[in-house]
Amino acid sequence: MMRSPQESLRNGVLETSTPPHHHHHQPHHFHSTVSLLKLRRFNTLILIFRFVSFCFCLASTIFMATNSLTWADFTTLRVVVAANGIVAVYSLAEMGASIWEILKGTTVLPETIQVWFDFSHDQVFAYLLVSANVAGTTMVRTLRNDGDTCSVNSSFCVQSTISISLGYVGFLFLGFSSLLSGFRVVCFIINGSRFHL
Repeated sequence: MMRSPQESLRNGVLETSTPPHHHHHQPHHFHSTVSLLKLRRFNTLILIFRFVSFCFCLASTIFMATNSLTWADFTTLRVVVAANGIVAVYSLAEMGASIWEILKGTTVLPETIQVWFDFSHDQVFAYLLVSANVAGTTMVRTLRNDGDTCSVNSSFCVQSTISISLGYVGFLFLGFSSLLSGFRVVCFIINGSRFHL
């Protein structure tokens, strides 16, 4: 009987010390778990957009680069190849950063730098990509109207058109990534964290 009250007393002490401790930490722990899940889902969405952008920009680069050698004669088409190639490499690097963040829960660079780096580079590369593709579109349209190049080498014009179209899709998904990285910047400015809690 002496042991039982001692045990219950010990339990009583434990119980008075643990529940408040539990009550203080559980909502916070639950809250942070929900936030982590949201952040993981958000990062997975960015990863998907970056992956699609990478695939289309890479395909665009390959399509144009494997085109008959004529594309190298046009500076504008060289710019299209370069822009899509650069964005493909950038998207690949950003995919790596997203995977790292999903697995580790932290950014590769310090959070402030990472948030601003992603957003600013998304903006710059989206502008570069759309400018190159618009210039390429104008160039191909001119060649079609001109008649000679496209009638002599129709596959060149077809491949160029496909390549530029793929580049536009790459730009579209880079634009989606840019919106999400912009959202992260806004959250960071407001909350001091890359995701709203």
